Amino acid sequence: MLKKLMASLLVLTLAFGTVMTTNIAPAEAGRSGRVAAGIAAGIIGLGVLGAYANARERGHDRGYRAYDEVCYKGEKECGWVGRRCFENRYGDEVCRGGRWTCWRDTVCE
Repeated sequence: MLKKLMASLLVLTLAFGTVMTTNIAPAEAGRSGRVAAGIAAGIIGLGVLGAYANARERGHDRGYRAYDEVCYKGEKECGWVGRRCFENRYGDEVCRGGRWTCWRDTVCE
């Protein structure tokens, strides 16, 4: 959400700066320095805000965990997945369908 807000704010600032610089009449040449300084300050401010937003989101991408928690892949297990089992009229357990697959659970300590 913050990225979208910053992108929208950047677009509005650049559009405002473009409109302000194109509407300057030749007789007002003395004010162009103040307008340019305002545009430069806006660009620098947005750069700082963008860097701050990027630094805040970086931790979520890498999946940081608590310092005392260590996760690793567990041992390989194999078994039937999606299998239907029932008891027939003779008391035997009958299983059908499914597939044989292997997996490794993630263990966190």
